[in-house]
This record gives sequence, C-alpha cells and structure tokens, in this order.
Amino acid sequence: MSKIIGGREAVPHSHPYIAYLWINTTEKTKKKCGGFLVHEDFVLTAAHCWRRSITVILGARDIDEQEMTQQVIPIRKAIPHPYFKRKSFNDIMLLQLEKKAKLNAEVSLLKLPSGHSQVTPGMVCSLAGWGCIDQNISTSKLHEVQLEIQKDKECLSHFKRPYDSTTKICVGNPKEKKYGLQGDSGSPLVSKNVAQGIVSYGKMEGTPPNIYTRISSFLCWIKTTMKLFKLQGQD
Repeated sequence: MSKIIGGREAVPHSHPYIAYLWINTTEKTKKKCGGFLVHEDFVLTAAHCWRRSITVILGARDIDEQEMTQQVIPIRKAIPHPYFKRKSFNDIMLLQLEKKAKLNAEVSLLKLPSGHSQVTPGMVCSLAGWGCIDQNISTSKLHEVQLEIQKDKECLSHFKRPYDSTTKICVGNPKEKKYGLQGDSGSPLVSKNVAQGIVSYGKMEGTPPNIYTRISSFLCWIKTTMKLFKLQGQD
C-alpha cells in the first residue's frame, strides 16, 4: 500500500520510531516504504518492500530536506520472513543496520506487543507515513491518521486472497475515507505506544478495509532472528 488518505500532518517528531526506506530500484515507478525502529540496529517493515538496495532514514520530518535530526544508515542485511509469499502470507521483514542508531528525542524505539496482546474490533489505532495525502497528491512531510480495527468478516468479504485472522488484522472503517496505501507499506499500526500491525496490502483504489500483518504472531521469529544476526555480526 503508498498513501495516507484522510489524515493530517504530524507534529514534528511525534513518531520518533518511524523510518523512511529509501529504495534504489530499476523500476520506472519510484518505490518507497516505511518501517520502525525496534532495536538500535534493527528496523521492522513489510517483506514486500524488499529490494537489493535500501537505505534507512531515521529522525525525519520532511524527507526532501537535509534535517539535522536525520540519521541516514545503509542496511547490512535484509531478512524477510522465510515463508513470505508475495503480499499474502508472512509479510514481515527485519532490516539489520550497518551501525546502531543514536537514540534521542527524535529517534527512539517502538515497543513490540506481548504474546497475548491483541487489538479488537472498534479499537482506534494510529498510522504515520510519507504516502500521498490525496489521490495523486504526494507529500514530503510525515502525516498521520487514526484508523479503526474491523471485524475479520469485513476483510473476508472484501478480498479474494485468503485471509488468516491469526496472522492478519483487518483495519479501516469502510464508511470513512481514511486509509493508508503503498508508500505507507511497512509502517506500524500503533496502539498505546505499542506496534500491533504492519501495513501490508489492500485494494488498488485503496478503499478500506485494508490488511495489516499481526505482529504478535511473529514475536518468536523477530526475537530469534535479531539474536542470530547480532551474534553473526560479532564474528
């Protein structure tokens, strides 16, 4: 998904965990994604954002400006989930940074959920990203939107692809014109300062509901993978 529709410009650095993924691609269309810092040297994002060359930008408000708060860090390793299938299953990826981010007021970690933590229909969560703010109107400034969790049946009836409620979250009220799209892929769905979901996919026109990866289902993989690659980096 690459737009935030129906949102507003975010207060500068009110989402200090957010990461902009600068993706070098040979494709005609520019590829961009979001992500979020979960450890000093790891960013979590969507697996469908994978490309051979990715640079992470932290601490940004306006991505077109060279701000003093920005930390630009290449990635050492992109680690998509081993059972990822294009935009359908296990759409989650860790990016190991070449060096640790410097944590401060503009750059900080976002908490992962506990294993029993769940979002339920009717809950309102936040999403931030640098996607379009209206159809075909792009922005370089970080925007945010509030989105409502939906019942699983909304996504079961909305999509032809298989929908597994144990690994996915149905997000966005169909009656409201508020949603995220492609440039926001990989950005976190946040509830009470905890990451609960990752923007994954939706309809081409972007109308809600949309589907997010359920982070709590992948905690074991996230923690095991970070530990493994941190140890390898010490060799």
